[in-house]
Amino acid sequence: MKILIVEDESLAVSRLQWLLDKIQADYELVGVAHSIREALVLIEKNKIDLGFFDIQIEDGLSLSIFEQTNVGFPVIFTTAFNDYAVKAFKLNSIDYLLKPISEPELKHALNKFNTLWNNPNSLISNSLIDEMRQILMGKYKERFAVRTGTKTEIIQSDNICFFYSLNKGSFVKTSQDKNYLLDGSLDHIFPLLNPRRFFKISRRHIVNLDAIQDIQAYSATRLKVNMKVKTDEELIVSREKVSAFKKWIESS
Repeated sequence: MKILIVEDESLAVSRLQWLLDKIQADYELVGVAHSIREALVLIEKNKIDLGFFDIQIEDGLSLSIFEQTNVGFPVIFTTAFNDYAVKAFKLNSIDYLLKPISEPELKHALNKFNTLWNNPNSLISNSLIDEMRQILMGKYKERFAVRTGTKTEIIQSDNICFFYSLNKGSFVKTSQDKNYLLDGSLDHIFPLLNPRRFFKISRRHIVNLDAIQDIQAYSATRLKVNMKVKTDEELIVSREKVSAFKKWIESS
């Protein structure tokens, strides 16, 4: 396995190499890039199976590498960003490792890589790079493109009352009481949304704070969210999310 490390902290490089020696002894290090420029040169000159990219390096975000050359190999990102960025990077790359990298986390990431090796879906698309960059810059998805027959419509995030999953599909309900099918799972969509406005109340529902009519007790441990638009099913806050949901309501 030929590995490229993009990292500008020498201690982080040493630790990663030490862990790789323990876990993946048959790997070959094609090089360590301390900058975007060095990474571009190494990618151009070498056949690479897997990359470890620190998000923030000395001359910018390593996401710029994807915009300047064809990165034809899977990437595991490393660094320390907020929870929403962590979720997005875990979903959109092979994995995301918080530094200092732990041995169990690295093992898990390498196992995931070995499972996805040669799978074209494990490569990162330009659209995902754009979404990830927006998250890192503190920006959230403001609109969604949805298909309606032969046309594509643009739905503003502010106009979405809630997201829901149904029969393995993801949908939105708008303030005009219309339903649209979306690309991607709710797990993929949620990290792209403004966390002050949207909350994932269960595996199947994400609600917009501004679209909530009221909240009522559903059982001793759960809550029911009533929306300003008609819903075909009850929107229930799952038991394990009730406490966080109450804090979100009060702080948003």
